Amino acid sequence: MKKFLDKIKEKNKEEDEFIQAVEEVVENVWDYYLENPIYQKHNILEAIIEPERVIIFRVPWVDDQGKMHINRGYRVEYNSAIGPYKGGIRFHASVKLSNLKFLGFEQTFKNSLTSLPMGGAKGGADFSPRGKSDNEIMRFCHSFMQELYRHLGENTDIPAGDIGVGAREIGYLFGMYKKLKNDFTGVFTGKAREYGGSQIRPEATGYGAIYFINEILARKGQAIKGKKIAISGFGNVAWGAAKKANHLGAKVITLSGPDGYIYDKEGVSGEKIDYMLTLRNTNLDIVEPYAKQFNLPFFKGEKPWKEKCDIALPSAIQNELNREDAECLIKNGCSIIAEASNMGCTAEAAKIAAKEIIFAPGKAVNAGGVAVSGLEMSQNSMRIDWTRNEIEEKLKTIMKNIHNSCVKFGTDLNGNTDYVKGANIAGFVKVAEAMIAQKE
Repeated sequence: MKKFLDKIKEKNKEEDEFIQAVEEVVENVWDYYLENPIYQKHNILEAIIEPERVIIFRVPWVDDQGKMHINRGYRVEYNSAIGPYKGGIRFHASVKLSNLKFLGFEQTFKNSLTSLPMGGAKGGADFSPRGKSDNEIMRFCHSFMQELYRHLGENTDIPAGDIGVGAREIGYLFGMYKKLKNDFTGVFTGKAREYGGSQIRPEATGYGAIYFINEILARKGQAIKGKKIAISGFGNVAWGAAKKANHLGAKVITLSGPDGYIYDKEGVSGEKIDYMLTLRNTNLDIVEPYAKQFNLPFFKGEKPWKEKCDIALPSAIQNELNREDAECLIKNGCSIIAEASNMGCTAEAAKIAAKEIIFAPGKAVNAGGVAVSGLEMSQNSMRIDWTRNEIEEKLKTIMKNIHNSCVKFGTDLNGNTDYVKGANIAGFVKVAEAMIAQKE
């Protein structure tokens, strides 16, 4: 295994996030891989790690003062063995090839876990909408799509939103795609309801995360009602998780941003959840106004993981919860760390958490977003519109099935479940079998 990983590292130098994601998968599927010679015969593990296609392009755009700017755009079409490429587009200053490769790699297994026919992909640009006017964002989106459109299609590649790409950006992107192709198809998900979007898509990742945690607790004979949950972030994922946690009787005690975190001992509920939307629409990317609005403690420059909680739900960005954070959470009685963000924990934090308490990885926990995107694709193809209750019931079933797959492949003879191992093997098997069948 070390020899195999060394080869991958040599081939992908200076791509730390990608290597981190690959190491997690390889370490967890290696024994299963060796037990099944057909995978070795087809060199499936190395084939899965290599993306099918990487597209890199420049994105010129003009600001409101008439000055030209150049950003770099990407689309990593990772794997199409079980369906068309599917994965979000991220607009953020930190975007680079390494983190898009890691996200596309993770997306391949995440989409496999949903059991829906979707391959894996990810894309974006090193452009931040923060501080930009609507017109500047529109010009950027239009320029971005003028290159990307030629690689998309309802049976080829179907993007969605991600960090920095919400309903506004998707509207601009889809509008330009439609104009360039003269074709109205469901080539984007996360669309507004008025033109083909699905019910509960903005909340879906957060809802799915809470449903997954509920399954973990149910297996232990517990309920989520009354549990204290520390959440990071305040975007769609955190918002959806806060809504569903409240609905099921749990208490959300923290939210965070790049500026620090707020602590709410009474719980983020009611108008406070609604204010999360107001906060996000300011484009300031900070949570201190929330603390001022509701007269709550604000901890500048700090993360929320020192607060006593039953469940920690990183919901912002990759590697936001480190070893020291994990140790602090465990010491304070936290029993579950579940990644609602993609690779929300560092490798060290994940290993410590998995050893001491229950740790659930992002590829399983946050699959609710892409699951509802898959349902949106189905609705667009069939020209139908399922109700909110219908979508939510389907999402709940998908998350239950993902949990069951993790248990199936991750439970040892003593009945102990390693959710990381279970998720990785379950996701790997479906993609590997499809690749072998197609002789890829």
